Amino acid sequence: MENRIAVVGIVIFHREESAKKVNGILSDFAHIIVGRMGIPYKEKGISVISLIVDGTTDEIGALTGKLGSISAVKVKSAVTI
Repeated sequence: MENRIAVVGIVIFHREESAKKVNGILSDFAHIIVGRMGIPYKEKGISVISLIVDGTTDEIGALTGKLGSISAVKVKSAVTI
């Protein structure tokens, strides 16, 4: 399968409850993560993480699926080339 480049946006609500799970999943998929930027948005009570990933569509789907299964996390991805 051919690798694709994608942008993944992650919004975390209730950081105290979810951050450890999110970071565990991101560690499991570190081999496809090219770049990561995380911003705490204190005024809204959320944290936002953006990722650039380089992997197969199956790997990208597995990453976003696992993140999306966490109740206080919303994930969107845009697969490009």
